[in-house]
Amino acid sequence: MKKVAVVLSGAGVFDGAEIHESVITLLALDRQGAEIHIFAPNIPQMHVINHYAQQPTDESRNVLVESARIARGEIKDLAEANAKNFDAVIFPGGFGAAKNLCDFAVKGTDCTVNPAVEKFVTDALKAGKVMGFICIAPALMAKVAGNIDLHPDLTIGTDKGTATAVEKFGAHHVSCPVNDIVVDEKNKIVTTPAYMLGQRISEVAEGIEKLVTKVLELS
Repeated sequence: MKKVAVVLSGAGVFDGAEIHESVITLLALDRQGAEIHIFAPNIPQMHVINHYAQQPTDESRNVLVESARIARGEIKDLAEANAKNFDAVIFPGGFGAAKNLCDFAVKGTDCTVNPAVEKFVTDALKAGKVMGFICIAPALMAKVAGNIDLHPDLTIGTDKGTATAVEKFGAHHVSCPVNDIVVDEKNKIVTTPAYMLGQRISEVAEGIEKLVTKVLELS
């Protein structure tokens, strides 16, 4: 049984992990018999968005606590995770990946990565673990990979601005439709655009399911 770490960034597309992407990932892993371990950093969210009004609020929320909603409480602080204990790692997208796990959404190519996240991703890359990144999460991976002089092939779909940004980190961007994946065999990295392009949950699911299958195959 493959052991897979899934790293969340809150709960909700505008300020946390994209819930459809997260649930599809967990379901696909479970259907393929993986042993799933869910993590999130124990940090404040960058901000909180009222998803009904799609406006910021004056609330404050914790990334680990919010991620626990998706994990049904079965979650641990990412600072406790050791990448070497897993066969693979998957990061769903959502703005939380670019606001809470790093600040790419605000600072672009000048972004920094949360220290616990950077350590975990760096350790996984150096250990040759298979990694999957969904939606905007490849931008996070590109930043970390660039810091250790890796130049992975990846996709965030077809958005030219974001593609240009990730290439400034040293990655090679490959345009990709929502229902497909880009596989970097050398670095064992699999990416899919998901809601960077998707309009329907079914087409997003197709790409994520392909990603999960390939991640497990490579591991």
